[in-house]
Amino acid sequence: MKSDIEIASSVKPKPIDVIAEKIGLHEDEIILWGNYKAKVSLEVLKRVRGNRDGRLILVTTINPTSEGEGKTTVTIGLAQALARLGKKTMLAIREPSLGPMMGLKGGATGGGYSQVIPMEDINLHFTGDMHAITSAHNLLASLLDNHIHHGDKYHIDPRYIVWPRVMDISDRALRNVVVGLGGPLDGVPHEVEFAITPASEVMAILCLSKNLQDLKERLGRIIVAYTYDNKPVTADDLRAVGAMAVLLKDAIKPNLVQTLEGVPAFVHGGPFANIAHGASSLIATLMGLKLVDYFVTEAGFGSELGAEKFFDIVCRIGGLKPDAAVLVVSIKALKRNGYGKDIIAVKKGLANLEKHVENLAMFGVPIIVAVNRFPGDTNKEIDVVENFCRSKNIPVAVVDVWKNGGEGGIELAGKLVDLIHNHSPSFHFLYDLSLPVKDKIEIIAKKMYGAERVVYTVAAEQDIKLSQELELDKLPICIAKTQYSLSDNPALLGRPRGFKITVREIKFSAGAGFLVPMTGKITTMPGLPAKPLSENIDIDEKGNIKGLY
Repeated sequence: MKSDIEIASSVKPKPIDVIAEKIGLHEDEIILWGNYKAKVSLEVLKRVRGNRDGRLILVTTINPTSEGEGKTTVTIGLAQALARLGKKTMLAIREPSLGPMMGLKGGATGGGYSQVIPMEDINLHFTGDMHAITSAHNLLASLLDNHIHHGDKYHIDPRYIVWPRVMDISDRALRNVVVGLGGPLDGVPHEVEFAITPASEVMAILCLSKNLQDLKERLGRIIVAYTYDNKPVTADDLRAVGAMAVLLKDAIKPNLVQTLEGVPAFVHGGPFANIAHGASSLIATLMGLKLVDYFVTEAGFGSELGAEKFFDIVCRIGGLKPDAAVLVVSIKALKRNGYGKDIIAVKKGLANLEKHVENLAMFGVPIIVAVNRFPGDTNKEIDVVENFCRSKNIPVAVVDVWKNGGEGGIELAGKLVDLIHNHSPSFHFLYDLSLPVKDKIEIIAKKMYGAERVVYTVAAEQDIKLSQELELDKLPICIAKTQYSLSDNPALLGRPRGFKITVREIKFSAGAGFLVPMTGKITTMPGLPAKPLSENIDIDEKGNIKGLY
């Protein structure tokens, strides 16, 4: 059996200008990044703003295993299948982070015969967006420390510096560190945190901005610290916005690549859904909807994380109305949620699937279940899922897009088209922004997770009070929570009931435009496993890379 990288290397990509022409982009609207990658000018949005929007399809999943359930692979395979049916289609996925790439999960370009290419480039540095975001974020941290060193006219309380540093590598040793040691010339000592770049507020800002001016306005609202009299200090106060925007001038432009079957794809932005909002850039989505008839995008992890945040945050900011949601299910995830490895566990795991179906239905979008077939899945196991869906009157299709590319998604694509044309969405948000912070959190926790109650630490209670004082309490909510469970305990699988959600603190992403309640033991800087995947990655004398998959 060929590895993903071997399959990707066996396909000769089309020149990227040919791919751009497929979706009506002009030659002067793409900035070539080599032969097979391009940045797309933001001027396209102005030219196509009068076009009718295409159909917006969101792909999500149930609570996953650590290896993932093939959501990105299904997203790519579905787009390829729609193209095979003669639909003008493109897709959008997030940019891979080097953290999981070198850690446990691996790359994020799909798999088998449903990949975006050039996969090595996309998984490793790509067009430099991650580095630009990292640099812009850390520039702000440096300017903050420099301001304190040179007199500190705002009288910043060093105990309340809330702007971390970031890097795009998982490194638990950097979660809590002290900087400024060494003497008066080396800065003022204080504690800082490190987060992974996908958790950066700059990442969220870039992914939620509609244009360069919107980007700058959002950057200016970033809160970096508080004064001794509890006043916020912002990036605008530190005069950091212009330089940060310059560092992000290319990163804000969507990246155009292609699938193995030549379907155009945007790969842009990379926020994690367990600690951020988990969706590709709003600009890529707004642009793609004006260029094609079917636009397929993904939201990270399960319906209670990425999908909820896509609906309540991204769609609210962008004025989007999804036409359908695809819920990806794997037999191995059902077995995990059923606490076993046999067909009995599959049946028990259906409770998790049922909850995710209910979650998506709360937003008024038509739903179809995609059973992603893995090697080793038996027909009897697949039948269990199909029979369950039919008993609930939920459309279901088995996909094998890893093995067969777009052809393996034809059933899903055909049923999805029928679903969209025969069921009009009645999309709505889960909560009203005018509600108090606690009410919004509890609506998400009780409706999406199935929690019985939410408890708050003293620190979280103080954060809620401060959000009211700063008039940030009307922002949407972006809960940071484990992806492995509907609860905030990763070991509590299936469809738990009667549990509580514990909010430790609430971080203010004033620039991105949401509040981030931190629950359970979730951290914004992941660690590496005992045997990281980086041990298998190598390059030979001819420059051939191995071990990415």
